[in-house]
Amino acid sequence: MNAKLKALQQIPGIGKTLAVDLYAIGIEQVTDLVKCDPQDLYERYELMKGFPADPCVLYTFRCAIYFARTKHPDPELLKWWNWKGKELH
Repeated sequence: MNAKLKALQQIPGIGKTLAVDLYAIGIEQVTDLVKCDPQDLYERYELMKGFPADPCVLYTFRCAIYFARTKHPDPELLKWWNWKGKELH
């Protein structure tokens, strides 16, 4: 599990705590994010935590999924705060 958590931490915006949380909701590797919907992931995260999450977590999930799906990502879109008010297509 330790190697998997370290791999998740290679995603921009994902630190140790959020990597553990992603793992707990079934995201074990970067490629698991490819088919994820950020809103669904956010809702699963809130259910696991048992309380409403900060919207910044949603922006971080958008960024993480973009990273997982994109071969040559725009460096500006690898900053989670740039996903505020943006949707992932």
